[in-house]
Amino acid sequence: MQPHIPAVDPIPKCQDDEYAEVAWGKENLDGKFSAFNIPRPKVFGKQVKFEMLYCGICHSDCHMGLNHWNNANFPFVPGHELLGKVVEVGPEVTKFKLGETVGVGCFVDSCGECESCKAGFEQYCYKGMTGTYGAPKVHGRVGGNPKLRTFGGYTGSNVVHEDYVLKIPEDMDKEKTAPILCAGITMYSPLANWNCLEGGKTVGIVGIGGLGTMGIKIAKAMGNKVVAISTSNKKEAMAKAKGADVFVVSKDADSIKANVATCDVILNTVSADHDLNTYLPLLKKQSTLVQIGGVTSPHTIVNFPLMINRWSVAGSLIGGVKECQDCIDFCYKHSIYPDCETIEANKIDWAWDQLLGEGGNPDGIRYVIDIKKSLQNESFLPAKE
Repeated sequence: MQPHIPAVDPIPKCQDDEYAEVAWGKENLDGKFSAFNIPRPKVFGKQVKFEMLYCGICHSDCHMGLNHWNNANFPFVPGHELLGKVVEVGPEVTKFKLGETVGVGCFVDSCGECESCKAGFEQYCYKGMTGTYGAPKVHGRVGGNPKLRTFGGYTGSNVVHEDYVLKIPEDMDKEKTAPILCAGITMYSPLANWNCLEGGKTVGIVGIGGLGTMGIKIAKAMGNKVVAISTSNKKEAMAKAKGADVFVVSKDADSIKANVATCDVILNTVSADHDLNTYLPLLKKQSTLVQIGGVTSPHTIVNFPLMINRWSVAGSLIGGVKECQDCIDFCYKHSIYPDCETIEANKIDWAWDQLLGEGGNPDGIRYVIDIKKSLQNESFLPAKE
């Protein structure tokens, strides 16, 4: 793969159909986070404008913002775990009212016409979903300057077509709900797809970080037995406190041997290079290892064990709009939330360092930006013109 050289394009002045909004982002690949103004589309048609209350910080933000995935462009405003309050709706909006709490996840548009979109799996749009940040505007439901890429949720407000906005129950814990829109659905969707919704399965989860701990909670609430899998026993107590029934140390041959052929499905959240063959013996025959972590280098799989056991290796990416709503409603019903630490925007660089540091988020914490408090910190706002 040819290395991607990130583009650095100056932000143009707002068009007549845009307004200026505060954002926190990176102006170039090597820079730290700073505050600057971005153009947001004004409300029209079926657009919903919401003031931001909280935005989760996802490991994906770090990977994309540091060009680990070879697709960065700047200026870069990440954030795809958005939670806010509706402050304006377009004349054609029917799904939302002023004052309602809403969320937006990892995408803000798709073609709406392909087989995947019609089936409710917009994340697999044949023409490509439009990501909440860093994506070109190609399907027509993201307003404003068509030459600009999307800007994410590290910002004061956003405007999104109502079909891609989610309803948040008013009495959910708003500080902890935002990460459900990525960390929650990323685990909920494969559990639903591989027949774990009704319980009675044994679910293995590799990687006990921000994703893995949410997976444990959700899989357990569905009524499944949960096997937590990590490279050492350092996270055993934490995993069991979250609901894991069994803990497997993947680098301990005896631990693997003691749990051979016990899992109906394994969800692998690890985003670093690693050997998938380690986990395959834990699968029952005719079962599936699901790849969730964003690894860019190829994996090597030993072929004969796949054939002999009819194992499958599959992938899963977030969830469609309906499935995201189902996930929110499920977490609300069962009082499931990520383990969160709320910060202000001036600590985004610090939070990224925690996620990227040695040991990779050992406490499974999801960092969440309090947007309202951040907007009150005049020392970390754009300079007044």
